[in-house]
Amino acid sequence: MHPRVHARTQPDKAALVMADSGQRLSYAELDARANQVAQLLRARGLKAGDHIALLLENQLRFFELCWGAQRAGIIYTAMSTRLKVAEAAYILDNCQARLLVSSQALAAQASELLGQMPSVHTCLMLDGTVPGFESYEAALAAQPATPIADESAGGDMLYSSGTTGYPKGVFVPPDSPEVEAVPALTGICQRVFGMDASTVYLSPAPLYHAAPMRFCMSVMRLGGTVVVMEHFDPERYLAAVQQHRITHTQVVPTMFVRLLKLSEAQRQAFDVSSLRVAIHAAAPCPIPVKQQMIAWWGPVLWEYYAGTEGNGMTLVGSADWLSHPGTVGRAVIGQLRICNEFGEPVPAGETGTVYFAEGKPFAYHNDPAKTAESTNAQGWTTLGDVGHVDAEGYLYLTDRKAYMIISGGVNIYPQEVENLLITHPLVMDAAVLGVPNEEFGEEVKAVVQPRDMAQAGPALAAELIAFCQQHLSHIKCPRSVDFEAELPRHPTGKLYKRLLRDRYWAGHASRLV
Repeated sequence: MHPRVHARTQPDKAALVMADSGQRLSYAELDARANQVAQLLRARGLKAGDHIALLLENQLRFFELCWGAQRAGIIYTAMSTRLKVAEAAYILDNCQARLLVSSQALAAQASELLGQMPSVHTCLMLDGTVPGFESYEAALAAQPATPIADESAGGDMLYSSGTTGYPKGVFVPPDSPEVEAVPALTGICQRVFGMDASTVYLSPAPLYHAAPMRFCMSVMRLGGTVVVMEHFDPERYLAAVQQHRITHTQVVPTMFVRLLKLSEAQRQAFDVSSLRVAIHAAAPCPIPVKQQMIAWWGPVLWEYYAGTEGNGMTLVGSADWLSHPGTVGRAVIGQLRICNEFGEPVPAGETGTVYFAEGKPFAYHNDPAKTAESTNAQGWTTLGDVGHVDAEGYLYLTDRKAYMIISGGVNIYPQEVENLLITHPLVMDAAVLGVPNEEFGEEVKAVVQPRDMAQAGPALAAELIAFCQQHLSHIKCPRSVDFEAELPRHPTGKLYKRLLRDRYWAGHASRLV
């Protein structure tokens, strides 16, 4: 279960195809280039345990770098291309990266980092160069395509999306130093999702995020073919499913929403019958949205709840979800524990902070304080989410603890309101947050991205407030609605709610008005 095995047994098979350009990388080419990357890392003085960083868009050569680092014992950090320069410089310093690889497409951003990354001694650039960067292709061509003598397993150290502050780095060490050892995720892909050498997997999200990167690499371990979209577009996504006869895919709920906003004629123009498994995660999925997707694609949807931290995982297929609508599944890694504010377990059905017991240990890189915040006295760990577990062990998420609104002493979870607003036919996206209120401390505000910005205004705001009041307790409903042409949402589906909240809380020292 490693690309090098498939390079011997099926050398000409496509390991990777780019959806828009049609560029293709065979297993033989992937293996040879990964060996060259490992040789290059050693030639530049990097040893097992050292760190490198990637600042790359979705492109053909992304995974040769990951696999090269993986077989050289290197810890590799793929950085979001949407980071501000200060955030990217923070990550490079925090992980103490010694080598940075970027591309001509991101040359302006990469150039700004020069002089702000003291630990980096080698800067390489794909598809061209700018001052301060060497040609990646030339550096690689000088290396042999044979394995290095001291192979050992490396792994990724990825950073959270930074929705509530600076990103946090998480490194989960490989289970074994053996390069070809099988990670737990690959086993789940094989046993639960039925992935094997016949799998054709469509990845529409940025590869620097944990799920796209790790699932694509799992498919490559199993000898399947990965099709990567340069950028997500709902019609191009459906066209890729049809063209490549996609068997497996992974999306985020915002992609479901955009697919469902297509007209019926647009949706029915494409054949999606090849889909056997469609996985989704990373953000809450409104119940009506998921119901519509199952009605369209059939019972092929699987949902999981997990984080970059890898401390635990829940999983649910379509049949179990339909009988338990809204659940994110039962634990398959670790054991679920719901705790009150004192870290004590609460009975089934009661809401509290979601913890995993007996899951995989993790630590935030160089941040013992954040690590301690995520761990209770029993050693159980949390991602900061709130929810409850029913008597059958199914987890239902309420919201992130940090997003809870306290209005007049009443706890309000924005996710419930957001899930409702997104179902309105005139709404493309929505965020709900607490804003200052002198009497109640906070009040509920909705920030909405309409399908047509020309419709934004008092009439639509009143319609959306009334829509919420038809379905929810009035205390949960927005008191006001603002409109934005686009919400600050990460391509992985996570909403940068902090950026919206900061706008409304400017000038207030705390949530106490």
